[in-house]
Amino acid sequence: MRNVRAIVMLLVAALAGLAAVVLASRWMMQQSSGSVTKVVVAATDINLGQRLAPEFVKAVDWPRDSLPPGALTDQKLIDGRVTKSSVMRGEPILESKLTPIGTRGGLSAVIADGKRAITVRVNDVVGVAGFALPGSFVDIIVNTQKDTNKGENNSQNEQSISKIVLEKILVLAIAQEVNRDETKPKVVNAVTLEVSPEEAEKLDLARSVGTLSLVLRNQIDPHPVDTAGATKRSLLNEPVLKAAVAAPVVVKAVQVVHRLAEKKIATNCVGVISGMQQNQECF
Repeated sequence: MRNVRAIVMLLVAALAGLAAVVLASRWMMQQSSGSVTKVVVAATDINLGQRLAPEFVKAVDWPRDSLPPGALTDQKLIDGRVTKSSVMRGEPILESKLTPIGTRGGLSAVIADGKRAITVRVNDVVGVAGFALPGSFVDIIVNTQKDTNKGENNSQNEQSISKIVLEKILVLAIAQEVNRDETKPKVVNAVTLEVSPEEAEKLDLARSVGTLSLVLRNQIDPHPVDTAGATKRSLLNEPVLKAAVAAPVVVKAVQVVHRLAEKKIATNCVGVISGMQQNQECF
């Protein structure tokens, strides 16, 4: 009897423990299901300006408490949208990284409102040895001939001037590449810049009147510069020669002397009467 009672007690304890495990597991599953949600992430690396398709994204479980602001949970809302910044694999697709609905893919999708894209021809020197990459900022210098007045020296060397005409211009693309994650320098023959309509006009005029150079700029430097430009005279620190202004004074002095002489001569004249004739003789 004692053995039977012990066996019954063990069975009851085992059943109670099993029930507690099942209840605890169900409770934990309910808690965990309430603390996670589905989030759409990139299934592969996505470049800037890429039109999204179902094979580019996937839905994964994401802790609800650490959900990024603007994260999308429905894959249908992403189909056909265009990215305005690159997205790495496994990174959540955020609304802030997508262009408005209906935007076509390509470079035009990443141009800011009110801006334009213009391409300039460069080489390994003008393009800052290939360090002017998409996402970087540059200043633009034009080397041209300075307009001179009639009284200035018309020497060609004196007319040459280099001047910064545009500042903090965003590089959108180099050649046909818009990827902003690259850091390795690339020497290309064309650079596409993001400018305002007024800056586009200045840049088009600058490349028609002289040669252009790109100057790589610190990405977080907001301070503008105001320079007078560099000429040969300022480069060599030559003194400015002033035109002679004494000639008019000399002319006036000569005129005064002539007038005084005429007055002096006029005071030495006498009238001579000979018969019916009257003359005036000066000496």
